[in-house]
Amino acid sequence: MNNRALKDLLYEQVARVGKALSSPKRLEILEMLAQGEKAVETLSSEVAIDNKLASAHLKALKEARLVQTRRDGKRIYYSLSGKDVAQLGVSLRQVAEEHLIELRMALQDMMADPQRMVSVGRKELMAQAKRGEVIVLDVRPQKEFETAHLPNARSMPLPELAQRLAELPRDVEIVAYCRGPFCLMSDEAVKLLLAHGYQARKTFDGVSEWQAAGLPMAKN
Repeated sequence: MNNRALKDLLYEQVARVGKALSSPKRLEILEMLAQGEKAVETLSSEVAIDNKLASAHLKALKEARLVQTRRDGKRIYYSLSGKDVAQLGVSLRQVAEEHLIELRMALQDMMADPQRMVSVGRKELMAQAKRGEVIVLDVRPQKEFETAHLPNARSMPLPELAQRLAELPRDVEIVAYCRGPFCLMSDEAVKLLLAHGYQARKTFDGVSEWQAAGLPMAKN
């Protein structure tokens, strides 16, 4: 093989990953899988597509070696093939946010009130949670929390939040988070908490952003 042919082959292999990431739904599926392994039915429901289309997207991601499978009886579960895949998703989003004003504007629209955003850095937030000065509230499904969560976080899935408000103190600020910047569950949680008189803010961080920053995670 001559040098030109070899170079073409190398770029072609890297392009396999780029091609797999070219679909918005595949990017969303990868973000879902960054929360833990999931069956096709769960993924299709979460990203609002039918099972057949979800399977096609998963096949493309598997061919690019970005996801792997595990069979349990008749059901097949998908997971990321490595932590670096989740970090790739974070890096891709950060580059897009840096260079695409449309994305920055959309993110600003997601949080119309900047006062609802946490103003401290990640390490300081972790320290405040450890000291009990804030409560970090994970509003994702319980199974995702058990897979990995921010240190000292408390699990309270969004569908249960309204019924479990009495478990939260009113004299401590609550910081909600979910699956990252594009996730709206934490926004809904903050609105609910504020409506009931709690001190509440949110962080755009999810477990992928936390891991990409090299910070420790916790597991149950």
